[in-house]
Amino acid sequence: MKIRLDLNNKAHQQRIKYVLGDYVMSNIAWFCYNIVRYQMGTVAGYGNLGSYLTSKMVLLGQLFFPLLMMVTYSFSGYYNDVCRKSRVQELFTTIVSAGINTLAIFFLALINDVIGVRGSDYEMIFILWGMLFGFVYLVRFIITNNASRQIKSRQWTFPTLIVGSGSAAIAFANKLNSMRKSTGHEIKGFVNIPGENPVKGNPLPYYELDELKEVCAKEDIWELIVVPSRDDLHQNMSAINKLFALGLPILISPERFNMMQSQVRISDLYGEPLVNISRSSLSDSGKNIKRAIDIVVSILALIALTPVFAIVACIIKATSPGPVFYLQERIGLHNKPFKIIKFRSMVQNAEVNGQPQLSSDDDPRITPFGRFMRKYRIDELPQFWNVLKGDMSIVGPRPERKYYIDQIIERVPAYALLHQVRPGITSMGMVKYGYAKNIDEMVERVKYDLMYLDNMSLLNDLKILIYTIKIVFTGRGM
Repeated sequence: MKIRLDLNNKAHQQRIKYVLGDYVMSNIAWFCYNIVRYQMGTVAGYGNLGSYLTSKMVLLGQLFFPLLMMVTYSFSGYYNDVCRKSRVQELFTTIVSAGINTLAIFFLALINDVIGVRGSDYEMIFILWGMLFGFVYLVRFIITNNASRQIKSRQWTFPTLIVGSGSAAIAFANKLNSMRKSTGHEIKGFVNIPGENPVKGNPLPYYELDELKEVCAKEDIWELIVVPSRDDLHQNMSAINKLFALGLPILISPERFNMMQSQVRISDLYGEPLVNISRSSLSDSGKNIKRAIDIVVSILALIALTPVFAIVACIIKATSPGPVFYLQERIGLHNKPFKIIKFRSMVQNAEVNGQPQLSSDDDPRITPFGRFMRKYRIDELPQFWNVLKGDMSIVGPRPERKYYIDQIIERVPAYALLHQVRPGITSMGMVKYGYAKNIDEMVERVKYDLMYLDNMSLLNDLKILIYTIKIVFTGRGM
C-alpha cells in the first residue's frame, strides 16, 4: 500500500540520515582532532602538518576510528527508534557515546603520545571528547529538530488505533486531535473491549479484537493506545495480552495505569503523556548489549557443550525408549508461540492425550536419568539453540504454555506484561522459587518474574546467572 511504503520509507530515510550524519561528523571530528594534536606537539617526527596528516598512521586511523565510533553508536541504541526521539535522551546518549569512544581511542592510539605534563594529557582527552560530542550532536540535533517540527505540524503522522470504544476512548481521541501541537497520532479507528458499549455516531470504524491482525496490516498501524472505559482489571488485561502478539507499541494513559503493578516508561512529554507497556525498563543500549551477549554466549556454549550433548544423547537413548529431544510449544516475546527444545527427561508420551500436566519431585513419569538431568538442569542446555534463534534469552521470565498462562492471568493479570521481553533459560523465579508443581506455585513464582521485569538490568542478569551456576553445581535444580 502507498501509505505503508511512504511511512516505512520515511522511517528508513530518517535512520540513514542519522547513520550518515554520525559517520561524516565522526570523520570530521577525528580529522580536526589530529590537527589539534599536531599543533599541541603531542606527536613528533614529522616535518609539517601536511606530512603528518598524510602519514600511514593517520590515514589508517581516519579509516578505522570512525568505524569504531559507529559500533558504539549502534550499541547505544540510538538507531533503534528513529521516528520520535527524546531530546534529553538524545543528549545523554551522545554524551556517553562520545565518552566511551574517547576512552577507547585514548587506550588504542593516544596513550603513547609524549606530552610530559599530566594536565596536558587530560586536556587532550577533554578536547577529543568535546569534538566527538560537539560535531555529532550538532547534526543529530538538526535531524531530530526537523522531524519533531514535521510531527508537531502534522506533516508526519503515525496510524494509530485506540483500544476502547466507550466515551473515555472517544474523548481521548478528540483531545489528541484538538491539540495545537500534534503528538503524531493519526486515529484510524477504535477497538471494542468486551463489556464496553460503543459510542454511537462516531465517524471512525469500530473493530473487534479478533480481527486486529488483519486491520493492523491493512491500515499499516504503528501504535495502539489503550483507553478502557471500565475498571475491569481482568477484562482489560485480557485484552492487552492479545495486543502483544501484534508486535506494536502499546500505550496507556498514566491515570489508567493503576490497574497494573509495574514501573513505567513515559513515551511522550511534550504532548499527552503516555505509558509504553510494550517495552521493558531496560534501556535500548542495554537491550542491544543483552542480545549481543546472548548470541555470543549461546554460540560458545553450543560449541563447548557438543561432547556433553553427545554423551547425554547416548544415555537417553540407552536408558529409555523415545527421542532424545523434547519439543513443546511455549509463549514468548509479544505473546508469540515457539517450540522450546529440551533433553527428554520423562517417558515418551508423558501427557495423556496431550493434556498439560505439571510434574512433581516424585513424578513417576520422570526417568531415572531424567531425574539426574533435572537436578543439575542438564535438560535445559539445548535451549541455547532457542537463544541463538531469538526465541529466548539466557536470562528472562520462564516461558509457559498458553493453557497455564490463561489460568495465571485470571489470578495475576499483570502476568501479561512479561510478554514485553524474551523468556529465559533461567530467571529470578527459577532461582528464588524453582520448579512449580501446581498453579498456586506458578502464581507465587510469577511474582519474582514481575519483580525482575521492573528491575531489569545487565547487573541483575549477571547476579541471576551466578545464582543459577551455584544451583547447578550444588544439584538443587529440583
